[in-house]
Amino acid sequence: MFTGLIQEVGRIKVLKMQEKDLEIGVSCSFAGKLSLGESVATSGICLTVTRVEGDTFFAYAMPETVKLTTLGQKRLGDPLNLERALLPTDRLGGHLVAGHIDGTGTVTSLEDSERWLELQISTPASLLPQIARKGSIAIDGVSLTVTAVGADYFRVALIPVTRDNTTLGTLQVGSKVNLETDQIAKYVERLLEGNKTNE
Repeated sequence: MFTGLIQEVGRIKVLKMQEKDLEIGVSCSFAGKLSLGESVATSGICLTVTRVEGDTFFAYAMPETVKLTTLGQKRLGDPLNLERALLPTDRLGGHLVAGHIDGTGTVTSLEDSERWLELQISTPASLLPQIARKGSIAIDGVSLTVTAVGADYFRVALIPVTRDNTTLGTLQVGSKVNLETDQIAKYVERLLEGNKTNE
């Protein structure tokens, strides 16, 4: 479990297919503190540490993960938002994020101002019922508040500290992003589906 508050932006040092799985190596300052089997949110994707070499931790991504996320489009040297798993004693400054990506979206507009950058992201129709104005969403692992929802998109606003300390400040129109909707919204939608079945 994670909070969506990014601890560091790491860099991809290794991308290698191992049979059907993709092995990824990510360099960061806290690699040496990681234990085997520990979870790290990697641009929102929960990956399990398989080994550590110097300043780089390694993990495997299954074919389904590569297919459903932006991981398959990454290249050596690309930056990734990183967050270690939440401890029971940590402050929950963002919202509860599982690291299980629901799908990807595409940035369709950027509106810049002195105080914030507003992003509009087109979204799969299946995810829109789980996205609400003033609700929470994780974009590439970053916890954000939804400012507006349209027929096929939603909007969020990035404050300067988020732009400067995550990969979201480098997004452009056409950029693909990993999306994880709010867990409570998923359960509400599932309950409503159950009620319709019982009618």
